[in-house]
Amino acid sequence: MSERIANSVEHPILELTDENVAAMLRRVVRLTAGLGVAAALVLWVVSGWQTAALFAVGATISIGSIYEWARLIRMVMARMDRFEQIDQIDQMEGKSDAQPANARRVGLGPVVVILLFLMRLTIAGVAIYVSLKCFHGSPIALLCGLGLALAGLVWEAMRVLRG
Repeated sequence: MSERIANSVEHPILELTDENVAAMLRRVVRLTAGLGVAAALVLWVVSGWQTAALFAVGATISIGSIYEWARLIRMVMARMDRFEQIDQIDQMEGKSDAQPANARRVGLGPVVVILLFLMRLTIAGVAIYVSLKCFHGSPIALLCGLGLALAGLVWEAMRVLRG
């Protein structure tokens, strides 16, 4: 058993860099947009423009969600990199008893990102409410559009796991 673990190959997710994650999220956006347009066109023909519009609203919110999560990921990674750099500088200068790096202020970046995240959620909620009130299509189409980003992320994750 231990021989099998010792000879195992590194997991592909462990080898992801920031650039790889950014490229993966760009592919997810393109995939989500392409699937959204294709499905909306099919729904327009099959169920009418109202249902297609609801699906398009859901797909648009999905794409915005991907961008927002990418921004949050970049912020967290930048903070982690900055803390690592501060720790390295402190170690080089021999400041082992100095204030811990995670206690230092980094700025308003995280507050702004969180406020933008909450603002986007509010805008998405208003868009969902207005589209349901105005379009009178199938709410299932809206839910499917909202889940489109998840489908794109699962597709890319499977691609990464395959190698």
